[in-house]
Amino acid sequence: MSENNGSTNLLYFLAGASIGAVVALLYAPQSGKKTREYISDRAEEGKDYLKDRSKELREQAGDYVERGKDLVSQQVERGKDLVARQKEQLSAALEAVKDGYKEAKKSH
Repeated sequence: MSENNGSTNLLYFLAGASIGAVVALLYAPQSGKKTREYISDRAEEGKDYLKDRSKELREQAGDYVERGKDLVSQQVERGKDLVARQKEQLSAALEAVKDGYKEAKKSH
């Protein structure tokens, strides 16, 4: 959900930057050179924002991957424990059957 929120924020940012650039061009009381500098500065700010945000998202993705690996590892360990317990119970049941068979064979 936070990734979706980040995407939405990015979309709003880009839309706002675009609208701001158009409005700046239409109503600029400055010379063309100053307007171009202003737009260039804003574009640079947007580029920096995108770099920072993408870095944050990569770090978040890395964290999610690590948590996922931990969860999978835990589940594998639980599965191994369950199999070991089932094996012990099956061995005990098999021994009980063998003992019962030997007892039944002795009594006949």
